[in-house]
Amino acid sequence: MLKIYSFLIFIITFIAVPDTVLAQAGKLLFPQTPGLVSYTHRKSFEKDVPATLDTIKALGITDMEFSNLFGKTPEDLKKLLDERNIKCSSFGVSYDELVNKTEEVARKAKVLGASYVRVAWIPHKAPFELEDAQKAVADFNRAGKILKEGHGLTFCYHNHGYEFQPYQKGTYFDYIVQNTNPQYVSFELDILWAFHPGQDPAQLLKKYGTRFKLMHLKDLRKGVKGDFTGSTSVENDVALGTGQINIPAVLKAAKKAGIQHYYIEDESSAKSVQVPQTMTYLKSLKE
Repeated sequence: MLKIYSFLIFIITFIAVPDTVLAQAGKLLFPQTPGLVSYTHRKSFEKDVPATLDTIKALGITDMEFSNLFGKTPEDLKKLLDERNIKCSSFGVSYDELVNKTEEVARKAKVLGASYVRVAWIPHKAPFELEDAQKAVADFNRAGKILKEGHGLTFCYHNHGYEFQPYQKGTYFDYIVQNTNPQYVSFELDILWAFHPGQDPAQLLKKYGTRFKLMHLKDLRKGVKGDFTGSTSVENDVALGTGQINIPAVLKAAKKAGIQHYYIEDESSAKSVQVPQTMTYLKSLKE
């Protein structure tokens, strides 16, 4: 009798709910739990790696991008990650390491269990010029080929703002994308460092699609004006949805582009408050 009653309640409820209400409920735009960039908790990691990992795990985060080993060997860090069921999917290194220590970079990345190797800065004297872009293209193609063919790793370059200075009918970033080999060179889109120099991150995703594999989720404080320096105060990092970037538009474009990993990066001193706020915001978004 109880089963019949429950079934009737279900039928009545289903019939009674208008289609408009069901449509308004909608699907979640970002149903997954995002990853995190280690730089977000750099000061805590420098003091106590295990405790910082515990803090991150308590947020439900199990995917990370490390750009520093914080005094640990890759073997020791991997052990700490495994104990907490956290994965390092991307390993960030310096330009110099990528170019001059490619094999060692590959070894560390594979020990950590990473699938991606990332560089976030091209050494240059401001302003960024064609020669800088040309050298980066040659170095990225060479190192990316070694990482892919020799170790099964995907190299990604992370934009940082200065590459969006105008060049011919586009920008230096366009030049880098168009002159690197898609087999060996992919990209990580930092949405703040695309927006800051005046670009629309969603449009970049639509333009280059699957060339982007990874993404840094961060927002720029309202009222901050951008430029081509690749620099702004870390306190201008704010929780997603409270800044200037159209986050829903970016996420919709990212989904179509097939982004593989999304990492929250919050460099500000308010990260302990803003990261949970960002995660709550992401869970609230509907398609």
